[in-house]
Amino acid sequence: MSDSSCVLSAQAQEGSPSNTPGTVIYWFRNDLRLADNRALVHACQHAENLVFVYCHSLSALQPQRWNLPHPGLHRQRFVASALADLSDQLNAMGSQLMVVNMSAVEFLPLLASELDSKVVYCEEIAAPYEQDDISALRAAGLTVHTHWQSTLLDPVHLPFKPDALPDVFTQFRNIIEGSGVQPPAPLPAPQSLPALPDNFGQIAKKWGIDSDAGAVEASAEASALLNDDRSSFPYFLPEFSGGSTAACAHVEDYLKRKLPHTYKQTRNQLSGLDYSTKFSPWLASGAISARQIFSALKKFEAEHGANEGSYWIWFELLWRDYFRLLHLKYGRRLYFAKGLSDLPAPAHDAEKFTDWCLARTGNAFIDAAMAELAATGYLSNRMRQVVASYLIHELACDWRAGAAWFEAQLIDYDVYSNQGNWLYIAGRGTDPRNGRRFNIQKQVNDHDCDGSYRRLWGKPGNAAND
Repeated sequence: MSDSSCVLSAQAQEGSPSNTPGTVIYWFRNDLRLADNRALVHACQHAENLVFVYCHSLSALQPQRWNLPHPGLHRQRFVASALADLSDQLNAMGSQLMVVNMSAVEFLPLLASELDSKVVYCEEIAAPYEQDDISALRAAGLTVHTHWQSTLLDPVHLPFKPDALPDVFTQFRNIIEGSGVQPPAPLPAPQSLPALPDNFGQIAKKWGIDSDAGAVEASAEASALLNDDRSSFPYFLPEFSGGSTAACAHVEDYLKRKLPHTYKQTRNQLSGLDYSTKFSPWLASGAISARQIFSALKKFEAEHGANEGSYWIWFELLWRDYFRLLHLKYGRRLYFAKGLSDLPAPAHDAEKFTDWCLARTGNAFIDAAMAELAATGYLSNRMRQVVASYLIHELACDWRAGAAWFEAQLIDYDVYSNQGNWLYIAGRGTDPRNGRRFNIQKQVNDHDCDGSYRRLWGKPGNAAND
């Protein structure tokens, strides 16, 4: 059993919080919402005073492995708008969000000292760096209560323990659907919040807490480049901004227009607003939960009927759960060069990788996709698979470099799904086939036979250059 496979049992061993009320810190991670937030509910139940914090890690903005800066400006701006929305909601309930440009490992012990409190509540994230942060906070003397809350299904109610998760997704899906396991209903947002401590104003002033909730500034020139009207997820428009307000409105509008019924037919298209659900950016930041989406989908099916398209949204949410549960089973092994396989360590060509990142491979289809990713921070699921396959199987580059580039670029970067999908394409995960090598010409013929995608994102004349 891996270190991350102990997440749920370790959480249980953490013990029940003290019944003595006091000041508690709530640390927002990838759960930027008030509704369906189990960790927040528990924090409210065990706090006399509650302080809300979000930490931007400055180190995360510096070049990491593969010399790639992350997160990119697209995701920074999207998350900033999510934080602004969350801040507004907290303000309306008489509280406030502290947004600081320090890592949680650096800041939370300092804040705890100022508050004379050692208690932190947050969501559980079963990925290596995120687990290391929790360990470091506990080593610093904080009592950290984590709650698993990012899956559609509750791992405790599955017909198997996390370390017995089937290693093939189809087997997992068949067991789940055969057992009749259903997601819990989403939790309502708290009706009220514990008050801020008396010295909160002094603390906020000391740390220079900014009222704009971490907004990312960009020059007029940079904004013009980022606000690309060709984007399939134009996050710079109010209806696609970060935050639970826009997320819930988008889900409502998507269902109102009965788009679930056509989802399976359109999901492999390459461009546009309506070909896919576009739920993923809000799911990635936690502005909305999978259970909130599923609950709305079931109401839609009860009113308008279910079909293969609406079923396929459930199918995709199950894939999302599966990649999370894989982390509970295998933990850090998913980040090894070999992954879970017996394959040799991957080769890597730094020059070819750079060409792939900068959309200059010479293949018009691939270069169009990489240009779209850089310009918008978004890419269709189909093109994500195609460019990943090209990097791994045609350019013979390290799959981990591609995963790192997606982490740097994607608005909807999700540590679980990103790692799981790259392992899947590389043949180093649990899939029984040794990788998914896409025939690029077939993909062109199937999805861009008229060259419209290459004309949209490629250099003039590139539509004919496959």
